[in-house]
Amino acid sequence: MTRAKTNSAQATPARRKQRPASFLTPDLILDTAMAVIETDGPQALTFRRLGTDLGADHTAVLRHFRSKDDLLLGLAARLVGDALHDFAPSESWRETLASLARRIRAACLRHPGVAVLVAARTSRREPEFQGADVVIGALLQAGLHGREAASYYRVLAEMALAASAFEASFNVLDKAAQEGDRLAWRREYLAASPQRYPNLAQVAPYLAEIDEEDQFETALGLLLDAVELRAQRARATRAEGSEHTEN
Repeated sequence: MTRAKTNSAQATPARRKQRPASFLTPDLILDTAMAVIETDGPQALTFRRLGTDLGADHTAVLRHFRSKDDLLLGLAARLVGDALHDFAPSESWRETLASLARRIRAACLRHPGVAVLVAARTSRREPEFQGADVVIGALLQAGLHGREAASYYRVLAEMALAASAFEASFNVLDKAAQEGDRLAWRREYLAASPQRYPNLAQVAPYLAEIDEEDQFETALGLLLDAVELRAQRARATRAEGSEHTEN
């Protein structure tokens, strides 16, 4: 009887000692969630996995994030907060917007798995409001107001996040897939028939020269040029309206 008990105890794996739930904080949970995603992919992110990695009962996580969606919104806010860390607006509205967009890209590339998962979300948390205030302030400085400023804020924010998440989605592919896509610009595109695709053939030799940073900077420049032109138009319209009022 004594031997049977001893063998049974040895056959049962030791349970991992759980720490008290009081040590958990939202930041620690988010740090752990980001590590899970970057190590094993978005599909690995569950409350049970978080509990295991944190050394706590998974239900303790629910005291800080009431659902999986709430946790994802926290990750979305963390991504924006990462981009805004130590950020100070420039005296130039254009440089403010360009710098912030580049910071968004950098944050997404530091955490590509997280970016793919949450870049499209609206977190409605402090970092997002802070970023919105900075961008809208730059647009007001440029000369845009009201609905036009609101519209350009939405476009700028979504362009920066969408382009960055698109690039991040490439970065989470396996190395063979990445290399195949990169080689396509030098291989399949150059081999495309000039008779069937005459326009493509004219620029095919240059396509491989354009990297992800080129694409991002070009898209950003085009959008900021559009903001500048719209702002000039808005200022001219207001000046014209003032003249009519005075007359």
